[in-house]
Amino acid sequence: MLLAIDVGNTNTVLGVYDGKVLKAHWRIETTARRTFDEYGILTLQLFAHANLDAKKVEAVAVSSVVPTLQFNLEKMSERYFNAKPMFVGPGVKTGMPILYDNPREVGADRVVNAVAAYERHKGCSLIVVDFGTATTFDAVTAKGEYAGGAITPGITIAMDALTRNASKLPRVEFARPPHVIGKNTVHSMQSGLVFGYVALVDGICDRMKKDLGAGTKVIATGGLAPLIASESKAIEEVDEFLTLEGLRIIHERNQA
Repeated sequence: MLLAIDVGNTNTVLGVYDGKVLKAHWRIETTARRTFDEYGILTLQLFAHANLDAKKVEAVAVSSVVPTLQFNLEKMSERYFNAKPMFVGPGVKTGMPILYDNPREVGADRVVNAVAAYERHKGCSLIVVDFGTATTFDAVTAKGEYAGGAITPGITIAMDALTRNASKLPRVEFARPPHVIGKNTVHSMQSGLVFGYVALVDGICDRMKKDLGAGTKVIATGGLAPLIASESKAIEEVDEFLTLEGLRIIHERNQA
């Protein structure tokens, strides 16, 4: 079995693959204060809760945007799973040319998402929108090249900034309001956040499509993707486990 770990700035998603089948997945808080023993014991408890045998894990693949956690995850993998983890980064074969000015600057999660999306839609240009701590847009050419992208503040960052810097505005649930014209403060804030991000996504995707060409598909991932996708004209597909699938694919390519 393969343990795939996607470390984001806010949350870490873990998935267990048996071949190509995702057997279980979990989302935990990303924290640098947690020791490798704590990560290991927590992961073993998650395995036990899902009735999975942790001893069957043969490999660990990691995509991380938090460099300070690399040591702990490496030690956790070695001590609790007897496996040296593969961290997606320079030296790892992804099978996708990176057309960035400096390929080392591209976040591992962005490359992993692009690889997974292109594996599913080969021969088609793609835009991958990931709703994480930051909202990222990644462009993939029809030839399977990572062309670049765009980065904007994530929805949660925008919500936090709004309530922190406007003293009379309350914290609200990120949910679709009844109407775009809000009749109270909560609905007005929800309208600005939801429909504002929908317009942002559709606008950037529309501009990217002009560069990538006709027939470009837009795939979304991340926890808030379903809500935005339900209102977006650009997003055609939502895949909650796109990053985990990309880790599985890249691990297979490096094993080969």
